[in-house]
Amino acid sequence: MAEGDKTIVIAGAGSIGCYAGGCLALAGRRMILLARPRVEAALRQGGLRVSDLDGHDRWIKPDALVVTTDPAVALPKADVILVTVKSGATTDMAALIKAHARPDAIVVSLQNGVDNADRLRGGLDGPMVLAGMVPFNVVQSPDGELPLRVHRASDGKVMLEDGGAGLISLLGVEGLAVEAHGDMRAVLWGKLLMNLNNALAALSGLPLARELADRRWRLILAGQIDEALQAMNASGIAPARIAGLRPALLPKVLRLPDWLFRLLARRMLAIAPEARSSMWDDLQRGRPTEIDDLQGAILRLAEKAGTSAPLTKRVAALVRTAEQENRGSPGLTPEQVNVRPYDRRSA
Repeated sequence: MAEGDKTIVIAGAGSIGCYAGGCLALAGRRMILLARPRVEAALRQGGLRVSDLDGHDRWIKPDALVVTTDPAVALPKADVILVTVKSGATTDMAALIKAHARPDAIVVSLQNGVDNADRLRGGLDGPMVLAGMVPFNVVQSPDGELPLRVHRASDGKVMLEDGGAGLISLLGVEGLAVEAHGDMRAVLWGKLLMNLNNALAALSGLPLARELADRRWRLILAGQIDEALQAMNASGIAPARIAGLRPALLPKVLRLPDWLFRLLARRMLAIAPEARSSMWDDLQRGRPTEIDDLQGAILRLAEKAGTSAPLTKRVAALVRTAEQENRGSPGLTPEQVNVRPYDRRSA
């Protein structure tokens, strides 16, 4: 797949989509950003600023960007479609791709959750659909700040399902490392284990690095991961390593005292101080969260496998309550979230 004559469409240019699209545009790829009106207006007015943990800070002028809110304008031109919408919008995006895209387009899911690629396949007849995984966090500038800035606040390589000759070289550019993986199912279930923390960061209202540095929150994350691993083991699912760790070791590392965790889990804590979870951002903006595709996926698996997941159920219920109340993050303490009274002797 030659880079120069291929058009890439970002279907859902939010934080992740704008970051990936910005890196690709800066590398000279032909890019179209399919965005919400708020993002389109910001990009047309001030362009796009793309920065990362490695010290890169680059700006794309407004007239160097191709951005639209109209899928009928963007999708027919696509050779590759990177789907970066939230999980709840996957079915709707599949319908738009089916209506407007060419049957030879390659569709790549770069979304949270474990079954979005399958949902896209279920809604499409012709295009090849590949699963992908984005390991890093992206922070978007506040509304009204120009140029719109997307900052990669943690590290990691994007993983793509094998398939599509030349896709890795097309998408792998400066600031956006990409590699193929032979078992994306394991990768997605492994990513889901760490994504169980998104809800805790959202409920606490804390930046990710600060929340993860507090053992009280890590104990709750470890408990959820224990429940998830029990359901996965009973279902014959073997998740991939996370941050270099075997999944079975992850709860043990999370339960370490703060000083030892900081020493042994530097890679996990390599997050910019301003990084927040996308679920926190959804609560702040009054949007539906991805709780049904994160904690919800574990609860469905546990029910099918006949295992117990009371802590995961509690966390999911608290997020759904926050969604209904529509007042942003509730700013809960670990003691308010834990399904059992917090045992200070374990601290």
